[in-house]
Amino acid sequence: MNGTDPTRVLVSDDQTVVREGIVMLLGLLPGIEVVAAAADGEEAVALVERHRPDVVLMDLRMPRCDGVEATRRIRAAHPETEVVVLTTYADDDSLFPALQAGARGYLTKDAGGEEIARAIADVRSGAAGLSPQVQSRLLERLADGAARAAAPSAAQAGTGRPGELPDGLTAREAEVLALIAEGLSNTEIARRLFVSPATVKTHINNLFAKTAVRDRAQAVAYAFRHGITGTQQ
Repeated sequence: MNGTDPTRVLVSDDQTVVREGIVMLLGLLPGIEVVAAAADGEEAVALVERHRPDVVLMDLRMPRCDGVEATRRIRAAHPETEVVVLTTYADDDSLFPALQAGARGYLTKDAGGEEIARAIADVRSGAAGLSPQVQSRLLERLADGAARAAAPSAAQAGTGRPGELPDGLTAREAEVLALIAEGLSNTEIARRLFVSPATVKTHINNLFAKTAVRDRAQAVAYAFRHGITGTQQ
């Protein structure tokens, strides 16, 4: 694909008015071509197989096959197709399963056309397309996780030994993971840690392999689950 080719997008939402509205909105945005629209997750999976879009805008609460399961199936069969969740819900029970299923972006339906276009461009470039509201929610929960992790468990109380990092992560890998969770790019992490971008990339490859995450969005969810944040040393 060259730089002049439009980004091919599939829209999946079970509400006809909403689905048609999103399709109409996307049609007004430069550099975006809507190739299909699905009424549920099952149809979205079939249409991705047929049209091979670059990005799917995915609702979560749908009949037959919900957005999380559809995302998991699409990402497994077509890893070149990115998924941006576009939903009414930003609660933890919606957000983290979607990220763990492979969604790289997450927006709520109050997002405007510019924000949707930016998220689509971000995921196409390999970044995470998260709304400010979702980023704020992630940081809040990461902070909560850090507070819980700082409290010694009954088994560790009095031992003076810090808890071991999960999945064999080294201290440096955990530090890199925390900076990913803060939203820093590889270049910004390299500047923060006074190392080369190549070294950062090596750490990221290693921690992705150890934690079995596929992308930065899943890495953020992993950091939340384990309380790995910039405040944790």
